[in-house]
Amino acid sequence: MPRPPRIHVPGGFYHVTLRGNHREPIFRTPADRQDLDEIVGQATARYSAVVHAYCWMTNHLHLLVQVGELPLGRTIHAVAMRYARRFQRAVPTTGHLFERRYRARLVDADSHLLEVIRYIHLNPVAAGMARRAEDYAWSSHRGYLGRPARSWLTTRFALSMFDENPDRARSRYAQFIAAGHSPASRRTQDNAADGNAASPRHARMSTLRHGGNAALEKLISEMCASAGVLSAEIASPSRVRELSDLRTEIATEAIGRGVASLAEIAARMDRSPSSLTRLLQRRR
Repeated sequence: MPRPPRIHVPGGFYHVTLRGNHREPIFRTPADRQDLDEIVGQATARYSAVVHAYCWMTNHLHLLVQVGELPLGRTIHAVAMRYARRFQRAVPTTGHLFERRYRARLVDADSHLLEVIRYIHLNPVAAGMARRAEDYAWSSHRGYLGRPARSWLTTRFALSMFDENPDRARSRYAQFIAAGHSPASRRTQDNAADGNAASPRHARMSTLRHGGNAALEKLISEMCASAGVLSAEIASPSRVRELSDLRTEIATEAIGRGVASLAEIAARMDRSPSSLTRLLQRRR
């Protein structure tokens, strides 16, 4: 039975896990991880993807990727194919280096993003590979603390969820990571990484979900005016074709411009994220 196609949401955030075939190691030396750094930078630039967090473990890797108009698969397949070829030139093997199908979960930027980042950065600690997240060299955690980081890593978006001031944001981020060592917190992180539970929402993001996003309101107002529709009708129960099409157009434009997350747009329209995702898929 064929596997279902992956959901592609332009502007969406995805937690990607790519494992070695039969859980075999995918790195032999530090140079291998450096090769992967280079390949990820090239692939994300080529396919207009943005990396918000990463961690290179022994037999698997984690990436938190935000896609653009191109599907996530373009980026991940390029990374896996190029790295496998380079690895297998140095160590002749037969068969696949990676499992055939990578794992990817769509992340709600408002409710799950920070927990997923914490989960990724604490992976080496949970595995007993490091005592503290900052002791592990092959993740984006140090970049979030303000230390030198890969040029293709973006930390500003997630840090802004803690505070607009960079220094305060990094300090609060460090406290957030430190609080993640408790068993209860690890369960929350595991649930967020699996897409099963929401973490406590940041106060600023909660405000945005309830109409505080001026850029989103401006976009809705402009597009509704062009369509001859009252802005309030966007959140009405009506499912007439014209309104459904307009909701889809607004969501596509808002996500494409980076104005708002899928969850935030859904909340503003009084729709569930899953129903809005279905509208976007039907349009495509």
